[in-house]
Amino acid sequence: MTNEPARKPRKSAPKPANRRAGEKAPAAPTSPKLASNRAERAAERRGAIIEAAMDEFIARGFAATRLDDVAKRAGVAKGTIYLHFKDKESMFEELIRTAIVPMINRLWGTPPQPGASVRDMVEGFAKTFIEEVATTRRGDLVRLIVAEGPRFPAVADFYYREVVSRGLAGMRALIELGIARGEIKQKNLARFPQIMVAPALIAVIWQSLFSRHAPLDALEMFRVHLDLIFGERRTT
Repeated sequence: MTNEPARKPRKSAPKPANRRAGEKAPAAPTSPKLASNRAERAAERRGAIIEAAMDEFIARGFAATRLDDVAKRAGVAKGTIYLHFKDKESMFEELIRTAIVPMINRLWGTPPQPGASVRDMVEGFAKTFIEEVATTRRGDLVRLIVAEGPRFPAVADFYYREVVSRGLAGMRALIELGIARGEIKQKNLARFPQIMVAPALIAVIWQSLFSRHAPLDALEMFRVHLDLIFGERRTT
């Protein structure tokens, strides 16, 4: 036997009083700057995906567009798309929500100028729509819905809810104001606001199908249309 002294047991580091047994230490908090940078990068990737999706949808149509092609054009992995969108349909809806809905909200959310006639307000709507939709890539999206909406009713339903119904409601309100002021004589027009906006849709369709054969002055056509409804504008 030896006379070596007995070894003392090691003392473990005391656990924090507020941590239960088996619990892991909390992760270090993310700095606000780091979180901001991550959010910016995610927003940039989402924007790139939406832009690439617009290119693909316009070039190929809704049915033929593949998420693989969108990812390749956006420069991201296909899995990255699923971090932002659950499927192709939700991606297309986001296109409508970002490209067209803000314009509709701006059109009908801006109060009319004091003293403006109803005709002036309708003509202002037409000018904005023709400049920002009929002759731009937004018009390509509208044409895509017209062409493929019957095959993909969920997409058409979304467009109706977010765009068409709001536009018709705003136009109906203007027509009713015109009737109340005596500017519009045909009271039944309020039942069919589609008649008022019909030239705008014609302009969108004409631009892609027939403009190379017969260029259309869409705004002037709209003014002639308004002459039929309000009467010819008097010139001094």
